[in-house]
Amino acid sequence: MSVHLVPDGLAGERVDVAAARMTGLSRSRVEQLVAAGQVRLDGEVATKSARVRAGAMLEIELTEAPVATIVPREVAGIRIVHDDADIVVIDKPAGVAAHPSLGWDGPDVLGHLAAAGFRISTSGAPERRGIVQRLDVGTSGLMVIAKSEPAYTALKRAFKQREVDKVYHALVQGHPDPFQGTIDAPIARHHGHDWKMAIVDGGRHSVTHYATLEAFPAVTLVEIHLETGRTHQIRVHFQAIRHPLAGDPLYGGDPVLAAKLGLERQWLHAVELSFTHPGSGDWVTFTSPYPADLAHALELVSA
Repeated sequence: MSVHLVPDGLAGERVDVAAARMTGLSRSRVEQLVAAGQVRLDGEVATKSARVRAGAMLEIELTEAPVATIVPREVAGIRIVHDDADIVVIDKPAGVAAHPSLGWDGPDVLGHLAAAGFRISTSGAPERRGIVQRLDVGTSGLMVIAKSEPAYTALKRAFKQREVDKVYHALVQGHPDPFQGTIDAPIARHHGHDWKMAIVDGGRHSVTHYATLEAFPAVTLVEIHLETGRTHQIRVHFQAIRHPLAGDPLYGGDPVLAAKLGLERQWLHAVELSFTHPGSGDWVTFTSPYPADLAHALELVSA
């Protein structure tokens, strides 16, 4: 049992946010403890939405966290773009997670690589071995996974120091004004929905650069360069400027338009990934064509 007194600076925060900041535990881990009744606020079992006051006593009963495991399972549609002793670059289809996680029983990249006989770096959490970047389940495109330990270290550092060029294409509703620009707005968990992100004062610094590639009557195809890599960053930022991604009802997308275009997920694709190869030191670039569902939607809007 760990006991903490809430400092003045956290007064008014939700108990899960305060507990995470005071203990260093992840938000998801704190949420598990709260759900299990293992967090008490002034002697009472806390709910995650309860607000803390300065000087309140927060008691946390720590138990071993459940861990997702990598289950070898080949996944149709994953394409190996590049493979060498240090890295493997894959083209991920929509509907596939980057790695296993509690509550997700669908396919994942690491399960596929394990089933296909790839030896992946053992660095990182057990369920995220070799993972140096992630794509949303509903986002398709390029991912690099580390195979060697030096590659893992080098790529993690490169992503953290923003030395990787990540290029996405997205189909957004309406016509952004200006046609090219930068969205600089902090992102954090949505206060009312733990599975959703939002623009939040005090959130993590997040920067998205975009440029119009082609404008259609109701939508615009844009190219996006990410300066940071927050969860759902592109989707949140374009909702914030009132141009949500087509096919993305979670972040304001019009379901009628999605149905018209045959979209069952957001129109978002990681088309290009460039970085310094951790083995050779060369600058390498990999590209990915649009998958069939996104190409079909683009044909419909351009007809």
